[in-house]
Amino acid sequence: MGYGLLIDTEWCSGCHSCEMACQMEHALPVGQTGILLNQIGPREFGDGLWQLSYLPAITAQCDGCGKRVAAGKQPTCVQHCQAQCMEYGRIEDLAARMDAGSKKVLFAL
Repeated sequence: MGYGLLIDTEWCSGCHSCEMACQMEHALPVGQTGILLNQIGPREFGDGLWQLSYLPAITAQCDGCGKRVAAGKQPTCVQHCQAQCMEYGRIEDLAARMDAGSKKVLFAL
């Protein structure tokens, strides 16, 4: 049974709390983190409408916060998410929470 992160990108505010929490938890140097916030836009896509959104994505440095999880805690990125748009759990359970047409992404850890 695998575990993962479910992120609802519709509610991500781009605050970078997940990146900072991960970097501090793992004592990583500046510029390195287990989760990276990607900015999409701003871009105009017609009739004066604009898109500006954010997509957090795990990196090769993500270890799933194994020590924290073993101690019964949430991964640090989930705990410190200001928008509370991240969930940690079993992949099967998280996949069941994905709705058709939603802006959720699921990462296996």
